[in-house]
Amino acid sequence: MKVKDLESLNDEGVESLPSKERRRFLKFGLSITGVFVGGSILSLTSAHKVQGALSGGKVVMTDFPYSPHYTMVIRQSHCIDCELCLEACRNTNNVPAHGYRTTILERSIPIAPDERERVFMPILCNHCNRPPCVRVCPTRATYKDKTTGIVRMNPDKCIGCKTCMAACPYNARYFDEGKRAIDKCNFCYDTKLKESGGKITACAAACPANVRVFGDLTNPESEAYKLIHAPGKVLWVLRPETDTLPNIFYMNA
Repeated sequence: MKVKDLESLNDEGVESLPSKERRRFLKFGLSITGVFVGGSILSLTSAHKVQGALSGGKVVMTDFPYSPHYTMVIRQSHCIDCELCLEACRNTNNVPAHGYRTTILERSIPIAPDERERVFMPILCNHCNRPPCVRVCPTRATYKDKTTGIVRMNPDKCIGCKTCMAACPYNARYFDEGKRAIDKCNFCYDTKLKESGGKITACAAACPANVRVFGDLTNPESEAYKLIHAPGKVLWVLRPETDTLPNIFYMNA
């Protein structure tokens, strides 16, 4: 998949959550001070809308339903677009040339007169707690793993209707012509997680800048857990207005 140009998307301001709101999020495992919202994946909502953006205006999680509960934190400003993560993903998971399990979006930002800076954003399946792809699949080929929370595919059940592709708000699925079935990121469940004891994915292991931090939201010793709960850090999720409750979080280093 070719890098997309997101130059047309607009930024808005970032506000920090007051301590009371931050504590409320900590009660159910999240420390969020900024999110993407409004259909423009690079815009940020004001702090008082954060809870509504993440949970439809109500708290829907008081505890994590999975153990381990896998997540990934993307330290966006570290990404240099070396594409080693993409190469590792393709090689590890036998992704064909026409497909992708992860990609990198590119944006050009003006930083001075006649000078621009390129910014990169890794994208993958968000392994949502409310995955619309699972809800629309007529054969239950795509499903939420009851143990890990990973959104997985059973290609033997897939009829190639592509309904899940249309439902995914992150454009994170593709049709594998060889398998005649939909494929997507599954956090290297079959190819890496078992081998590493659930500690690393291929893309995270290959990244020389430690952009992709894979971990367990239920483990306070996990680096991902520590980044999400670090005081004063601004984190956001993509497309919170879709109410999918994603498990991929973004932050600047």
